[in-house]
Amino acid sequence: MRPRESFRETMSRLSAAQKGAARGAPAYSRFVNRKIGRVLAAGAYQAGLTPNAVTAVSALFTFTGIGLLVALPPSWGLGAAVTALLVLGYAWDSADGQVARLSGLSSPAGEWLDHVVDAVKVVSLPLALGLGFYRYDVVPEAWLLVPLVSAVVSSALFFAMILTEQLRRAHGVESKAVTGGRMPWLRSVLMLPTDYGVLCWVFVLLGAPTAFFAVYTVITACTALFLLLAAVRWFREMGRL
Repeated sequence: MRPRESFRETMSRLSAAQKGAARGAPAYSRFVNRKIGRVLAAGAYQAGLTPNAVTAVSALFTFTGIGLLVALPPSWGLGAAVTALLVLGYAWDSADGQVARLSGLSSPAGEWLDHVVDAVKVVSLPLALGLGFYRYDVVPEAWLLVPLVSAVVSSALFFAMILTEQLRRAHGVESKAVTGGRMPWLRSVLMLPTDYGVLCWVFVLLGAPTAFFAVYTVITACTALFLLLAAVRWFREMGRL
């Protein structure tokens, strides 16, 4: 049975148990989402939720928002609802690992579940977006190529990041995803266009499809460019292992 402690005590203990922020992690994920996730993690711990239960809550919010993209025509109301669901889903996604550290329940199974949910999320979101816009015929069909490109880029980037870290571990190389380097905050700001958290907020523009797709295209292009540059660097790094 967990010891009884106040919410403030849980927050203090959680702050002390935090892992270092990833070097150059996008600014929203690093400075906003992680802090929201910390509050949610403390509340979840107080409520007795397990890390896997927190992952399930995250998935419920996220996939409800994704489902709405297909079920309803684009509108300002839909944009607000989808944004709220995706933002909450992302915040809860940050909370599961923090609950695991609080409760001492970290496990390979929990890490596996978290990554599988993320893998489904990053590819189903753009596909649902494209299907919804095709279904309700609100933009020229040429625009629908953007979600398809985004699905490929997002899936490839997620897989490449996970595989790179696993190969580093397998060869005894310390992960480079730690705080450090020159002006990591500047890199975090420059990485904002590739930030999933920023993408979540872009859906508030669903009531103006042309404006939405203009911003969404820029985000997709920036993410594709980042993938290309990172893939070259990672491939060279793997060659030196």
